[in-house]
Order: sequence, then C-alpha cells, then structure tokens
Amino acid sequence: MDRQMIKDKLSLLPLQPGCYLMKDKNNEVIYVGKAKKLKNRVSSYFVGAHNYKTTKLVQEIVDFDYIVTDSEKEALLLEINLIKDYSPKYNISFMDNKYYPYIQLTREKNPRLRIVRNAQDKKHKHFGPFPDGTAARETFKLLNRLFPLRKCNHIPKKPCLYYSLNQCVAPCLQEVDEAVYKEITSGITKFIQGDTKEVINSLTDKMMAASEVQNYELAKECRDLITHIQHVTSKQHVQFNDLVDRDIVGYYHDKGYLCLQLFFMRNGKLLARDLNLVPLQDDFQEQIISFLVSFYQENTEPKELLVPKDLDVDLLKEIITCKIIKPQKGNKASLVEMANENAKEQLEKKFLLIQKNEAATIGAIKQLGQLLDIPLPRRIELFDNSNIQGAYAVAGMVCFKDGVPSKKDYRKFKIKTVEGPDDYASMKEVIYRRYYRVLMEGLERPDLIIVDGGKGQIKVAKEVIDGLNLNIKVCGLAKDDRHSTSMLLDSDGNEVKIDRKSELFFLLTRMQDEVHRYAISFHKNVRSKSLFQSILDDVEGIGPKRKKLLLRKFGSVKRLKEASLQQLEELLPKDVAANLFNVLKDDT
Repeated sequence: MDRQMIKDKLSLLPLQPGCYLMKDKNNEVIYVGKAKKLKNRVSSYFVGAHNYKTTKLVQEIVDFDYIVTDSEKEALLLEINLIKDYSPKYNISFMDNKYYPYIQLTREKNPRLRIVRNAQDKKHKHFGPFPDGTAARETFKLLNRLFPLRKCNHIPKKPCLYYSLNQCVAPCLQEVDEAVYKEITSGITKFIQGDTKEVINSLTDKMMAASEVQNYELAKECRDLITHIQHVTSKQHVQFNDLVDRDIVGYYHDKGYLCLQLFFMRNGKLLARDLNLVPLQDDFQEQIISFLVSFYQENTEPKELLVPKDLDVDLLKEIITCKIIKPQKGNKASLVEMANENAKEQLEKKFLLIQKNEAATIGAIKQLGQLLDIPLPRRIELFDNSNIQGAYAVAGMVCFKDGVPSKKDYRKFKIKTVEGPDDYASMKEVIYRRYYRVLMEGLERPDLIIVDGGKGQIKVAKEVIDGLNLNIKVCGLAKDDRHSTSMLLDSDGNEVKIDRKSELFFLLTRMQDEVHRYAISFHKNVRSKSLFQSILDDVEGIGPKRKKLLLRKFGSVKRLKEASLQQLEELLPKDVAANLFNVLKDDT
C-alpha cells in the first residue's frame, strides 16, 4: 500500500454519507461498506486496532473508491446492491438469508396455484413464507385436491385427468364464470388463513353419504383428506387471536459471534423461522439492519415487524414500509423475548459443543505428536504478530496445556527492534526474547512451538531455536484466502495432511483463533492508550498526573470524546476542562 497516496485520498474524503469500495493490488473490490460520514469511517480503517478480519483486510488494501449519496438510507441500499454486484470476499453473508417458498394464487383470467421463491410480484396473491419446500409442497398438493383450479401451465385443447377427478373446472371446455372463480379463491384464502371448518364439514358429509351407499373407496378418500388437513394445520401451534402477518426479530451475541433469529407469523400463527449465525463485526446493530433490509428486498414484508427494544431502527424505518414495533410488555413482547432466547440458545449450543469436544482433544494431541514425529506435546505455545502498517507493532503468545488454554502462561510483547511492517523480523525478535528468558530463568519449556504464518515465519523461528540450542519442534499454521485455518506446516514448511473434519483440525483452528484474538486485543489496548495520550499532549494544563486520572476514568478515546463538559469539570479545573472539551470537539 502506498501510505502517502492513501493519506492524501483520506484527506479529500467528504463528511457526507456514501459507500466505499476497498481494492487490492489486482484492483479487485475486496470489501464494500457504507458510512454516515465517509471521511470518519474510511479513515478509521487506517488507525487503531481491529479484529482479525479487518486487520487482514487493511493489509490487502492498496486503493479505494467512494460514492457520495444524499442520505444514509441511499448509502445502505447502494451498499447492498454493490455487494451483490461484486461479491467481495471480506463482506460477511448471513448463512441462511435465502428465498423462502410461497404459494402463489395467480390473478390470471383462469387462476391457478404455484409454488414460488420470490413473492415480490404484486400482480398475484401470495401465502407464506413456508418453513421449507416440503411444507409448501404438502400444502400445495392439498389445496389442489380440495379446490378445482386449473393445474396446467397452458390451457390444453381437451380435458385432462384432473377434470375426470373433479379437481379442475376445465376452462379448456368452457368459459368459467367469474363468480365461480371468486368463490374458489375466497375458499383458498380462508383455508390458508386457518378457517378449515367449512371444508372439513363438507368432506365429512361427503364421507358419510359415500359410506351409506357403500362407496367405501370415496369414503376412505374423504377420511384421508380430513386427516391430512388436520395434520397440516396442527403444526401451527403458536397462535394469536388476530390474523395479522408479523415477523419477529431476536438476537444474541457473545464470544465474537452474532446469532440472529427471525420468526414468521402469518394469520396469527407461527409458521417458520430463519436462523443466522455469523462472525461479529464492529457494529452488530449495523449488521442486523443490513440483513433486514437485504432480506425484505427479496421477501414479502409483513404488516408488523417486532424488534427488541434496544435495537436502533431509525434507518430501517426509512426503507421498510411495514409498521415497526418495539413491544414493552404483553404477548408481543413475549414473542420478541422468545426470539431472543432462541438466538441465545443456539449460540450457547455452539459453544457447548466446543466444550464437549474438549474431552476428545487429548486424542487429537496424540495424533499431532505422531504426525510431527515428537513425543506427546502436552504444552504448546503459539505466537502471532499484530500491527497496522508497522505502527504499534505487538505480538502475543498463548499457551495450551493438554489442549486447554492456560491463560496464566499467556505473554504479551511490544516489538522493540523492528521498524515498519516486517512480520519475519518481528517474529524473530519475539521468539528470541521469549526463549532466551526461558533459558536464563529456567522456565518450563514447551513441547511444541506453533507460529501463525507460513515458511518464512517458521524459518526465522527455527533459526532462533537452533541458535539457542533448544530441542523444541517448530511448526506453522497457515490460512487460506478466506483467512480460515488451512493447513499445518512442519519445520521445513511442508504441508502435514490432516482431515479437515477431524478433532485435530478443529483443535488447531481454536488455537489459531485464540492466539490471534489475544494479539489483536493487546494491539487495540496499546493503540488506544497511545492515541489517548497523544490527544492529551495537545491540551495545555494536562500533565502526567492528569493524564493518568483521565485514562483511569474514561479508559479510551471514544469514551473521552463522549464525555460532557460537566464530566470533565469534575476532574479538571474549569479552564482546562473547557480547553480539553474544545480540542475533543474539533477532533470529532
């Protein structure tokens, strides 16, 4: 990245809403984002510490473009369209954001029923969404048996089998009166809305009449239809007294993941749910809003959208036309709470599965030792570097004992001898400092050292270990283009074949994620404190003691900038507080 070119372009960015497109060395768009203020948002990528995904993104950026819009609403809609056009590799997609099946009642001269995945065609009437294709097909078949609309795509010249079975009004034979179609379509609507009494009564009468004349085949058919109706409708057990179509949003986030739960209620009955589990971005609220806007571009909006009371929906209200409600109490609030609890349960289930698998990690560790031709590696130390274009370079070391994190053995390093973004030199420094101290102080040695990186990182780490005459195996963990754990490399940089579905691969992934998390969090802390101090350096009347006092009180630049003048005056003389307040305001 040409840092000066980037810096010059950043200085020209407007304080207006819009979208930005990050590009790599091949001029490919690798990330699309939106901003309320382009200058502030884009600049934030090149200062401070970020999560792993953003850090990797910044390392690949060599240029960016931007598009100014009139409003944040337009920016969000443009962002969604640009993501669809470019499919950037760093934009996270919700796993289950998909087209749901609907039953469509066409408004043609001779109407028919169809199963569709896009309910945006306003010319026709749609019922749904259904949980899946099976549920939609089951209901579709039942409706076609009960209501004699045409089944063919194109009207034939002669009647088909359905006419013989009394399941079609046969527009191929004669003109069908509009009143007949009105009665049939009205019956379909009432049936789907849950009013099955009339249909069941009719079938019951037909069954009894057939039984009396000993037409047991027809009676059995009617009985089976009644049973089928009861089966289809009995699945919808969560009910409201009204017939309002509403969707319910719930969410839960923890340990770097966001779980979004969307329930669909149609005609007062809960029909389906959509579950989405994705890595957490910096602003989970923006993630949720972007998902909802994108979702309702492809799916039918309900009459009501129920959302948690802490969700900011101002922007959402500008785009989605349905009524958005934040219920505080009552049945609607209970529905939102149910959605939240479901999201929480699903996310906790994910982590519970991880915990349960920890019992199997010893076997994975044994396998790791066998693959690397070393004794059982009970103590493993892993290293990762973190910096933003070489600035505030740090490293982290995590320790796993018997496959379990030993946090008391974690260590942090500030890079002291390396200038600029030199990952190899940084790794060499950290490995030397760590194991020179291990030698000098007689500390416990690891059975295995794993570095985050490829052949280069392995080579410099091995040089240090060999130079210190330590008999410790060194290997590396490489990532793929999506920055997920890809392969284990031995001390020579050769790939060690591992089943990607094995417990060992899962363990190595957790280890790599943990060391990166630790390094990133340390980098963020260092950067935040440094930025905090640098802002205070420009304020007359603030010395070392007052810096410590402000840092202890607010902890970060963000919180300091959010402080009111009154809050600052509680810690500082009025003239100093006023001076600091003005500096912070100018820097916003």
